[in-house]
Amino acid sequence: MAARKRASPRHAGPPVPRTPGWIALRVGLAAASLAIIVFAVQGGEYGTTDLLSQKGRLARERAEVDSLQRRVDSLAAYKRLVETDPATQERIAREEFGMVKPGEVLYRFTEPDR
Repeated sequence: MAARKRASPRHAGPPVPRTPGWIALRVGLAAASLAIIVFAVQGGEYGTTDLLSQKGRLARERAEVDSLQRRVDSLAAYKRLVETDPATQERIAREEFGMVKPGEVLYRFTEPDR
């Protein structure tokens, strides 16, 4: 016949006191641990909210840099046209400086005085 094993007790260590002071201590330790974890994640100069706001700011700055780079590229292309393209040079001379070719007549229209 096989020997029966004894059932092990539910609690192997010493009994835990259930006094109000002991319960308050355990609740206090749990609250302090939770506060430390929250501060480690959220608090301080480099907390989670600061990190998220910095990421948003970085995205906005990168978008602005891209926009400015496109503007610089556009102006560089325009500069090349002004320096090398005779049609662009002629258009600027006519529009900005009122120049005409020999034999052409320039007509200027003005608003009548009221």
